[in-house]
Amino acid sequence: MADTLDLRFKHLHSHSAQKPKDELAPDQQTLDLEPLTPLDAQPASSRFSRRSFLSGLGATGLLAGAAPFAEAAPLVEPAADGPTADSAVGVLTLRINGKDYTLRGPDARATLLDTLRERLHLTGTKKGCDHGQCGACTVHVNGRRVNSCLSFAVMHEGDEITTIEGLGQPSNLHPMQAAFVEHDGYQCGYCTSGQIMSAVALLKEPIGPTVEDIKHAMAGNICRCGAYTNIVAAVRQVRAQA
Repeated sequence: MADTLDLRFKHLHSHSAQKPKDELAPDQQTLDLEPLTPLDAQPASSRFSRRSFLSGLGATGLLAGAAPFAEAAPLVEPAADGPTADSAVGVLTLRINGKDYTLRGPDARATLLDTLRERLHLTGTKKGCDHGQCGACTVHVNGRRVNSCLSFAVMHEGDEITTIEGLGQPSNLHPMQAAFVEHDGYQCGYCTSGQIMSAVALLKEPIGPTVEDIKHAMAGNICRCGAYTNIVAAVRQVRAQA
């Protein structure tokens, strides 16, 4: 009976007396990093302890982890905005609306549109998409319409440039301006200057007489308000009177 109880409750017996097969010997359980000689017998500068060893490992890991960030830091500061020595032009003279404008130190990268608006304060020319897709920035260069946002100002020295300010004045409107007013060819007015400049230029272009011809010729000027019918009516009137 006693042997049976021992077998049934064998798993409850303490295992403290049993030695695991893989238990390490006493001399294998610790790793002594302390110096072999007493600290008192060593100079202060040569003492080395477990704490200093672990501290050294931590510092080494920190430096190793920070190395990529140090390498990624820019070696040269970003260039400041504005013209640099390579992009600046000495003197640029533009003839706009019959008047010469002299610019000193302009940026060779500046578009004609930005030069008109920011340097010469001729803000009648509007900045719409800035990608040559809406026509709001249309001006005349030597009598031909161009998108001023796609043209550098330095390309036009010696050219005859005309903006909406040089086309007519409130007291003396150009016939196309008067026709736009008569036919209500504008609503918000943002695209109007580009529309008028484009319409005036096409008066000298060899396009057909039909409405579809006018629409095709004006396709590069977008009206967000959808006043196309009135715009076409204004253009047709001026073409008939020309």
